[in-house]
Amino acid sequence: MTATRLIQHRAPDGIRRVILAEGDAAHSLREVATTRDLALAAVTDGMSLADAARARRGDETVDLAAELAAGRLLPAIDHPDTARLMLAGTGLTHLGSASGRDAMHKAAADAEHQTDSMRMFLEGVEGGKPVAGETGQQPEWFYKGDGQALVGPEQPLLSPAFAQDGGEEPELAGIYLIGEDGTPLRLGVALANEFSDHVTERHNYLWLAHSKLRQAALGAELLLGDPPKDIRGTSRIVRAGETLWEKPFLTGEDNMSHHLANLEAHHFKYAGFRRPGDIHVHFFGTATLSVADGVTTREGDVFEIDAAPFTLPLRNTLAIAAAETVTVRAL
Repeated sequence: MTATRLIQHRAPDGIRRVILAEGDAAHSLREVATTRDLALAAVTDGMSLADAARARRGDETVDLAAELAAGRLLPAIDHPDTARLMLAGTGLTHLGSASGRDAMHKAAADAEHQTDSMRMFLEGVEGGKPVAGETGQQPEWFYKGDGQALVGPEQPLLSPAFAQDGGEEPELAGIYLIGEDGTPLRLGVALANEFSDHVTERHNYLWLAHSKLRQAALGAELLLGDPPKDIRGTSRIVRAGETLWEKPFLTGEDNMSHHLANLEAHHFKYAGFRRPGDIHVHFFGTATLSVADGVTTREGDVFEIDAAPFTLPLRNTLAIAAAETVTVRAL
């Protein structure tokens, strides 16, 4: 089946456009400049996002690989007001994901001395895939930031100077628009690097919240329709032009301990997350981390993530921010 994707593009003069890609063909769209604009139009017209895109398909074709190499492709979604885009996610959601986390926390694996991580993982395995119409076990949840923390393909991932680590997390992210009636609308899914500080988290799992307050990268392609249940890709780190570490990763519901619907239900059950017009980027988790194999990243390392049916890789270079001192002043 042909994968239908939307891509956001910015020309050198700053003009934005949306591209519709189906199979090997990619065409610019008329009338809309952003994917969010297209989604709003689809709601107004009572159409699916794919049909709304096809109705605006122009004749101009686009070489996506060339535009990616030129740095002109943007994250799969954004918002004109960065404060109205939420980055959040769920962890311990993939079969096997507990092993790396548990090892990081130096866990005891026996039933009598299970860590909170292992306990939460096993609860998800038991209750994360309820029957239709029911809500299952609630997952681990974390907040990453707003739209200021979102970066696109070929852009640097900036680790703060105080961070103890900057590590990749290859995964899928669900992209949502909150409708005018408060209904969350899933626009599609994108490849993501949910960049985190695993050394900080390893020190004490209660520092997970601190470790997640980092930038995150989102691939260029928004995959429309129901996500494939079995997605297989590769995550690698390239240092000085040579592959330092490489490993396959699995995602999609067949490789997860939770249904996407269960993760969505527990995120959007909070009324504050259903403000009309907002965008949510929700990271679904991973089971594959280089830090679990003893890798320590360095400034200049390149993270590369690819997985079919996405046709473009997500590639970002690790950068370190300059140190800064923040002083609070009484007013």
